[in-house]
Amino acid sequence: MRKSRWLHGLIPVLAVVLAGCGLQSGGSVPLPVGPGSITPVPELDGVAVTVGSKDFTEANILGYLIEFALTAAGANVRDLTNIQGSNSLRDAQLNGQIDIAYDYTGTGWINYLGNETPEPDERKQFDLVRDADRAQHDMVWAAMAPMNNTYALVTSRRTAEETGVRTLSDYAKLLAADPAAAATCVGTEFNVRPDGYPGLAQKYGIDAGRAQKQIVQDALVYQATADAKQCRFGSVAATDGRIPALDLVLLEDDKGFFPKYNAALVMYGPFADANPRVVDIMAPISARLTNEVITELNRQVDIDGREPADVARDWMIAEGLVTAG
Repeated sequence: MRKSRWLHGLIPVLAVVLAGCGLQSGGSVPLPVGPGSITPVPELDGVAVTVGSKDFTEANILGYLIEFALTAAGANVRDLTNIQGSNSLRDAQLNGQIDIAYDYTGTGWINYLGNETPEPDERKQFDLVRDADRAQHDMVWAAMAPMNNTYALVTSRRTAEETGVRTLSDYAKLLAADPAAAATCVGTEFNVRPDGYPGLAQKYGIDAGRAQKQIVQDALVYQATADAKQCRFGSVAATDGRIPALDLVLLEDDKGFFPKYNAALVMYGPFADANPRVVDIMAPISARLTNEVITELNRQVDIDGREPADVARDWMIAEGLVTAG
């Protein structure tokens, strides 16, 4: 976690990161929108707003939801989506170069605030993150969504039926009895993060030394697990659209190990204080973002090959939030 007081030394690095995204000081919103149920808000007329996101499908979709909503409300929105990695997005927000983004409560609690033990109740965890991040870093969390993009293990439906494994406790028992039968593909970060395999092994009494793990790129885990040749289980993000598309089965976290990763708005303090109507506009959108909704939107990008901006705008139009413009 980089503390705020170090940021003056990070500005040149951050400039390189943002330039590497091809966005420099910000691009225009990629698609036009007009008012729907979101109507022009006088307090936001012409207000400059820079929206950021991380560099994966779901994060980009969430970033575009903000952009289209605030554009329909009359703000002058700049696009800084697709920034590489959580820390780069966080640094940009702490430095005031990004005004607003969606982020995840588990990331806030563990990665940004340095806690080791998650709060199992998602609302309490949000409250803890909101209060601590405002006090320590002047960052404002608001409008938590019901979607929870936590880590998870999956298996193919065929493997689940053959082994009877439906929970992480079942997985641990299978691994103890026959490590080869529980061969697991894991992403690079999941392999080392405390909220990944090391913590999972400790919580479920898994002998990590006996586990047959293959470390692969996150994007390759899904198909490899579905094929059940390279591995029979895999680490995933729970709201990824490839899970239903490949008929993968999420294993139940029956001991409640994985932290909750609910999406919520995160705003730079001065921006949030000056523009309280932003939360009023975004709260109804967050409330609609269930696991089922965001998983389907992710699927349209990762399986159907659509652009995240198109998927985000079409959903908002279908919901009556905006018009095509």
